[in-house]
Amino acid sequence: MENPTPFFDEMLGPDNGARPPYEAYHRWFEGEDRRDLIRKSGEAERFFRRTGITFNVYGAADADERLIPFDIVPRIISGREWARLTRGIEQRVRAINAFLHDIYHRQEIIRAGRIPIELIAKNDAFLKAMIGLEPPGGVYTHIVGIDLVRVAEDQFYVLEDNARTPSGVSYMLENRETMLQMFPELFGRIKVRGVGDYPLALRRSLGASMPRHASGDGAVAVLTPGIHNSAYFEHAFLADHMGVELVEGSDLRVVDGKIAMRTTRAYKPIDVLYRRVDDDFLDPLSFNPDSLLGVPGIMDVYRAGGITIANAPGTGIADDKAIYSYMPEIVEFYTGEKPLLENVPTWRCSEADALAYVLDHLDELVVKEVHGSGGYGMLVGPAASKKELAAFRAKLKSRPANYIAQPTLALSTVPILTKAGLAPRHVDLRPFVLVSPNGIEITPGGLTRVALKKGSLVVNSSQGGGTKDTWVLEE
Repeated sequence: MENPTPFFDEMLGPDNGARPPYEAYHRWFEGEDRRDLIRKSGEAERFFRRTGITFNVYGAADADERLIPFDIVPRIISGREWARLTRGIEQRVRAINAFLHDIYHRQEIIRAGRIPIELIAKNDAFLKAMIGLEPPGGVYTHIVGIDLVRVAEDQFYVLEDNARTPSGVSYMLENRETMLQMFPELFGRIKVRGVGDYPLALRRSLGASMPRHASGDGAVAVLTPGIHNSAYFEHAFLADHMGVELVEGSDLRVVDGKIAMRTTRAYKPIDVLYRRVDDDFLDPLSFNPDSLLGVPGIMDVYRAGGITIANAPGTGIADDKAIYSYMPEIVEFYTGEKPLLENVPTWRCSEADALAYVLDHLDELVVKEVHGSGGYGMLVGPAASKKELAAFRAKLKSRPANYIAQPTLALSTVPILTKAGLAPRHVDLRPFVLVSPNGIEITPGGLTRVALKKGSLVVNSSQGGGTKDTWVLEE
């Protein structure tokens, strides 16, 4: 293995011995021929390529489909660690749903002075069309991804919340399927909790969220922007594995007060639409009039209780990184409890004192756009050149409210397999949460993203990151 790093390595302790969750895996690994493992790593890549597990990178000169690199060394979490994480995740998701309901209704959290009104009123992600509107079952975020990072054995932070259209669950499922095919003997000796029932759980959860004027058969469909979207593989994957239709906006229309999809015989009513289209393009009559991706009139049907849209329009405000900085207050306000999962310390550049600090320490911090995602538009200060720092300093001064800053965390590492042996790389984790009127369900594990470049802290696939299978142990 490469020289030890000062970061917490989840697999190996300071003496290079395996930590408890990895003991059984490490014994197996030590008995394997490295050449066979390298060969199987190549087989996994060929499997992903045959299956079409790809994504698109916007803005790249070669913006065609790319393969997401997959590393065959799993990320392993003990049952005890997972139980603690799930309690914190559930608390946070409940608070997010309560927050969304409140800001679109009585706005008690603003009246109480816990967050500034400007944070909502001047936020592009706040949809006035949702004011006073009650989503079916009171659920705003039917599918949530909570990004977690680890900095020590017992210390996890929430890095960001994904409450609009969280992606990556198809990679979680394909990672597990690949590992099951390639290393079946491992799953015989190590008791790992399954993730394969996620599509059925998603279908069940969406079906439980039917609108009050449902057609009766609980018809569900997945709305995609089309084949050129970066996550199209996932849209098709989930529709196929749920056994529901994958539709585009042109396949849908309003018929007798319902949203109906075109079939070979006639238009068939839909009760629940799992949309992977952003708010602005969802309804050209209510939002962007030039949109060809949405369904004219769907918001009128939604207001009348004729359809469930998952996730609800307007949930994107919970993804805002300025809102994120207030999540400790939000959790406590709506649950009456201190957060079980901590936020990363955050400076809001909209505040003069915070901006001054960030400008003085830019080369030490990570700076992000409040509406940014996918690793785009961010600065990793310690890895930036003088030219990049100067350019970003100018951006901060011109639009300070557009940014937040955080310390450069010592993210934990998990080994990846290289031709030279094991090498530590930084990881994060995105567990997936399903919310319905019947309750909250958290899939055991999630998507582990790994920064494949030595020393890199950016795990996003769009920035060269890869993925790992995530194992949650039964005990």
